[in-house]
Formats: sequence, structure tokens, C-alpha cells
Amino acid sequence: MMKITTGILMGLLILGTTAHAAHERYHPNHLFIKMKEGKGLVKSPLITSSREIIDGLYLVNTPNADTLSQTLNSNAIEYVEKDYYAGKKSMPKLEAFDPIELQIKSITNLDFLNFNDRYVNKLWAFNGEFGMDVFKAYASLPNWAPEEIIVAVVDTGVDHNHEDLKDVMWINPGEIPGDGIDNDNNGYIDDIHGINTIDRDQNGRASSNTMASHWHGTHVSGTIAATQNNGVGIAGVANNVKIMALRTVPDNSDELDSNVVESFKYAAKNGAKIINCSFGKSKNEGGMVVRDVINEIGKKYGVLVVVSSGNDSWGPFNWQDNDTNLKYPASFDSPNMLVIASSTSAGKLSNFSNIGKLTVDVAAPGSNIYSTINGNGYSSASGTSMAAPNASGVAAMVLGYYPQLSVDGLKEAITSSVVKSAEFSDKMTSGGRINLKAALKKAKHLEK
Repeated sequence: MMKITTGILMGLLILGTTAHAAHERYHPNHLFIKMKEGKGLVKSPLITSSREIIDGLYLVNTPNADTLSQTLNSNAIEYVEKDYYAGKKSMPKLEAFDPIELQIKSITNLDFLNFNDRYVNKLWAFNGEFGMDVFKAYASLPNWAPEEIIVAVVDTGVDHNHEDLKDVMWINPGEIPGDGIDNDNNGYIDDIHGINTIDRDQNGRASSNTMASHWHGTHVSGTIAATQNNGVGIAGVANNVKIMALRTVPDNSDELDSNVVESFKYAAKNGAKIINCSFGKSKNEGGMVVRDVINEIGKKYGVLVVVSSGNDSWGPFNWQDNDTNLKYPASFDSPNMLVIASSTSAGKLSNFSNIGKLTVDVAAPGSNIYSTINGNGYSSASGTSMAAPNASGVAAMVLGYYPQLSVDGLKEAITSSVVKSAEFSDKMTSGGRINLKAALKKAKHLEK
């Protein structure tokens, strides 16, 4: 029987949801205006306020976005774009842990020598046969301490009180908790662990309430960086990460483009070198705002954006190809983006995973992934949403040990060291599955 898969990118697989709404929904009082290089924001009485997202790209407030877009007429404007919603979708369901599927026999007691976490035996992604070779990578790490890497989780928020996450949460060093003051003058009050772009004050400022109300962002965070060797729960892929929480995706998945790009910019300006994006939508409305911000944070801040490819396939009979049926942000051409398909514990492509010879980079474990959920809980879930954080954890480890790598070098270390698979050869650019041990070895040579 085909499993019901999970992950925010559920697409057409969720009953009662649609990839395309009959009427595209956008914020009636927002408009993005991209000015040509060297040009300031165009003037209009319909612009009541504005905020520059990146150089030359403004989000303006207006009484009527339709009227403003129709009246703007200037050769200095590169493009104008509405602030679109992603579309409401049913949120995913958790799964039962499946020890038969996970082939627990392939994990031996010797593999656990470096981990005392209670449920580490459920982390099939750590094994070497069809996982990411995490166990062997930790048994032969370089003989120096890795640099700490901030990974931003742009998602539904994070349970930062979770027993396996509380010690790995990013803490803003310039902010004093609970004093109601923007101590570091970055535009946000008490942003201790990050920001919430879907909850705003009367002035439109994003709040600091990053606590999760849905389990998805907490699950993603645990896969990346749950505390290792604390005798409880699981172990994250990376031991050198602080999780920055960006609550950007509502519990009905209906995020605005403005919420996404604000989170990206916040993460980059506050030191995140990797951004995990386990979300997306099937229609881009012809706009380039999200792509332009991804490109900018890559060039200016050296940020790698890790993106799930989507869960719209009915494999092996009908694979959804992102090259021809575009998925955003996964189908953007941004060079600093790493797009992740999902693999199973048997080394196969997950039957729900989107593919793309030109647009999907690598596969990572994404079926029946055991991780943290809200309230000190643990559970399994499946989806490319679960594969992306496995890749983010690998990227953080590689960058931590080899911090001189450029974003291009980091991406190359990961994509050129994959375990090749004939099944994957025509479905993604690398033709293989991500491997931590091999990526670390490759990075050593690339940094020289």
C-alpha cells in the first residue's frame, strides 16, 4: 500500500487541496517594486510607506495594490509584483515508526559508539548502506573542532523548550530578553531566537514569538541539530549548529512572499549561513521576488539555501518533474540553492518525491524520518520536507570543518561526493544520494 506522505509541500496529493486556485490571492495593500540599478523608489500618492528588502527592491504599503500597479509608469522600474499567498493546504500527519521498513538489522551496536541518545537506533539515515554514512563520518572526523554554524529554519516555528532542542537554539547576542526594547536596533523587539513574520504589531513589525504551534518546524530542527549525547531522544546530523527559528509558514501553509523574503533577509543579516526551506508552492505568478532575494543573500552573505523538491509524485509510474512542472522556490535558477529529493531506507527514490534532471540536485533520506515534535515528543514523518533538513545538517558539518569554503564550494563538496545510483541518474543533476563522510573528504581537497 502506498504511504500517505507528509511535509508542507503536499501539492496535489492532499485531498481537498489544489495547486492552483481559481483566483490567485494576494495581499490587497502590498506591492513589490523593483527599481533599476541606481534608481530610488518611484514616487506615488498611493504609496503610504515602504521598506527596502534588498538593493532596489521595495515592499510598499498602499490603499489598493491593483490601482497602484496600474498607475505606475516609469522607465526606472524593472518590475512590479503582487504579494502572493502560497495557497491554503491541509497540514501533514505524523506516521507510526516502521522498524521493518527501516531495516534496523543494517545498524549494528558498533555504530552507536559515538552516541548515547535513547532513540539513535531509529535514525536509519545515519547508516552507511542507504543512509548518509553519519556513523562512520563521526568515527573519523578531522582532529580539530568545527566552527559553529547558524542554520535558519524557515517554517512553522520551533519548540525551543524541547529537551533535545533547548541547548541548540540560537540566542541573539545583542538582545536582552523580555525588556520590550529593540536593544540591537535591528528593527525587532526581543528577537531572542528569531522572528515571526506572520504575527505583527500595529506598526506591521514582525513579532519575536517563534514558538511552534505545529510540529513541522520542530521536526525539521531536530533532524538538523538535536543535541547529541545527552542520553535522551535523538541525535541531530550536526553537532556544531545553532537553530535560528523563523516562523514564516502558517499552520495552513498559506505564507505570503513578503513573509518569506523578510525571513531570508533577517537570517542572512544575523549570521545564518544555511537556510532550510521545507515549503513551497506550485505557481509563481510570474514573479521573481523570492528568487532575487535568494540570489542576493548568496552573493552578499554567502548563504546556502536548502530547498525540498516537493511531494507531488506517484512513483514509480508518474514522477512529477520540476523541470517542466515548476515548483517554487525549488525551480528557481539560483546558484546558491541546493534542491533535495527524498530517498528511502532501501536506497530507492521515495514514491512521493519530485524529480528534475536540471532543477533537483541530490537525494537525501526523507521516508519515515524519526525526529522531535512539540512538547518533548518524538515521531516519524515522510516527505522532501524531511529530506531537506538531513541535507542541511550535512552542509552545516562540512562548512563547520571547512569554513573557508565559498557557497559554491560548499555546494560542490556535497553534490560531487554523492553515492551514485542508476535509479537517480536521470532524475537529478548529481545522480546520487548525499553522504556526510564523502562530503567531508571532498571539502578537504576543495578548501586547499
